Amino acid sequence: MPDYKYIAREFSGRQVSGMLTAQTEREAVGMLSAQQLFPVQVVPTETVKARAQRHTRRVPASKLATFYSQLSDLLRAGVPLLRALDLLQKQTTHVGLQTIVKEVRDLVADGSRFADALKKHPAVFNDLSASIVRAGEEGGFLEDALQRIATFTEHQEEVKAKVIGASVYPMILMGLGSMIVSFMLVYFVPKFEPLFQGLREANQLPMATTILLAISNTLQSYGWLVLLAIIGGVYGLQQALQSPAGRRQLDHYRLKAILIGSLFRSLAISRFCRVLGTLLHNGVPMLNALRIAKDATGNIVLSEAIGTAAERISSGKSLAQPLQESGHFPIDVIEMISVGEEANNLEQVLLQVAEKMERYTQRRLDLAVRLLEPLLLVVMAAIILFVMVALLLPIFKSSSMV
Repeated sequence: MPDYKYIAREFSGRQVSGMLTAQTEREAVGMLSAQQLFPVQVVPTETVKARAQRHTRRVPASKLATFYSQLSDLLRAGVPLLRALDLLQKQTTHVGLQTIVKEVRDLVADGSRFADALKKHPAVFNDLSASIVRAGEEGGFLEDALQRIATFTEHQEEVKAKVIGASVYPMILMGLGSMIVSFMLVYFVPKFEPLFQGLREANQLPMATTILLAISNTLQSYGWLVLLAIIGGVYGLQQALQSPAGRRQLDHYRLKAILIGSLFRSLAISRFCRVLGTLLHNGVPMLNALRIAKDATGNIVLSEAIGTAAERISSGKSLAQPLQESGHFPIDVIEMISVGEEANNLEQVLLQVAEKMERYTQRRLDLAVRLLEPLLLVVMAAIILFVMVALLLPIFKSSSMV
């Protein structure tokens, strides 16, 4: 039998909500009436889930950070949790987040812990947030825990925005350059082909011009096939990368790639250290913190190495030694982690490592972008120069023959 979520009122006017199982919606309403409750809303749970998923697949991190920060301020001011969630539900302008906050509020009203209610919506509230909230509930510092989640979320968005911002201009440059070159090959170069017919018949056409005309003719005759091949290749690559084996292979190449491999490694390690340090700082046990932090790297190879380290820790070893044996962590990071373990301030050291790695990554990223921009311009200039030279060589050759 299907489950129904209901909202009803008692004789006193107090609103209550919960779940019940019935054959039909009418039967569910009858069951509520038998309990002397006045039904306000009775909805199948599948409809509720579908509606929530439809509206909450993409809740911006900025909205979540604001939600955490405002909830922390309300709790710090002495507002009860249920009242605070009611206020935030009415204030938020994001439809998806509003739906989720209402769901969380109803679960808490039914007796669920706040952390457990958040875990019911993993697409919005990840394991990191739920674990820190649980630690805050158990330790009596929920408002501080929420503020730390807000700060962490804002910081992660700043790092992400810097990376995306640094890569926008090179991508635009590549796209614009490709369009210009394609236009020249398809529409500009063919207009010169009749002028070169005599040299071609005399077998005196320069090699550069022959190559250019062959490329141009191929694009004119089979351009749609080339486009379909590119689209098919991109689609096939996406499908391959969605498989665990393909994703693992890609992550392996990312770490080993020349020049950019160190950037991917530094970003992944900085995320791991920041998440692990934040969790430990909020009282989450080491093994549980490692389980969450290893998935925050965004790299399967590093995640597996950290998972192996967690198994070694459970057998009594320190964190630094198995991380060093994995071969994926720099020596200076291992040394700092080792010192942090000996000094019993590992969470602070991990956050310092994260700050250091993020600064290093930002400097390397800025340098890479500054080098990539002139490199792309040089490549575009070289292609255009080749086109112009290939078109002018036959003209000069014809003039010399005359």
